[in-house]
Amino acid sequence: MTFAGIGLHVFIAVFFAIHVVRTGQPMYWLIILFIFPLLGSIVYFFAVYLPNFRLNHRTRRVFAAATRALDPQREIREARAAFEQLPTAQNQIRLAEAQLELGMTEEAAKNYEVCLNGPFLSSLEIRFGAARAFVECKRYQEAIEHLEAIQNMDQAFRREAVSLLLARSYAGVGRNAEARAGFESVLARYGSFQARVEYAIWALSIADKDTSARILAEIEQITKRWSPQARELNAAIMRRLNAALAASGKRL
Repeated sequence: MTFAGIGLHVFIAVFFAIHVVRTGQPMYWLIILFIFPLLGSIVYFFAVYLPNFRLNHRTRRVFAAATRALDPQREIREARAAFEQLPTAQNQIRLAEAQLELGMTEEAAKNYEVCLNGPFLSSLEIRFGAARAFVECKRYQEAIEHLEAIQNMDQAFRREAVSLLLARSYAGVGRNAEARAGFESVLARYGSFQARVEYAIWALSIADKDTSARILAEIEQITKRWSPQARELNAAIMRRLNAALAASGKRL
């Protein structure tokens, strides 16, 4: 079947190429897809697309957490080696992602900045990664610029994560009315545990006793039912919450 002289396999290859960019897959897949559109599409479908489609977000988090627990330095070792061997933008992005996951936020921010000065400025995944790094470095205004740009480009892209990060960024620059509205909106729309914790951390930081007490009571009810696996998955954000509680003289 052809459309205006272009084979269907080319359209399928383009579909998978878009998936490569939007999900942050290695960019060599683009070369494979465009040089060998039919065979490349078949290989990509079974190697990447189908496994990602079958695994839901929670399952991927479990696998990722297990891998990090067994060898937390593995990804950054491999990413650094790949970048040193071939210093392409794709390898620099991979290195930035690995640094961010290990809490090396300053280094990650620098690498993301370099990538954003090139052809990847329009990449939503890279702008989102940069915004995450900037928030962790307390460079909130720069994070706001990227997050608002993402929303203008595609409101459906990682809607909960972008909205929550934007609320944190507004809080970081003292735009508390917008921060509150953002936290309330995310909590009402998604009701996630992460949204509750981020809202509680912010409420504690501004000494909003009513809001923090309400959200902390909800968090306590949720954590009582947790399995050991759930505690492990949420260990990082719980450390941030406990630090905020300690700073306010409270405890969960």
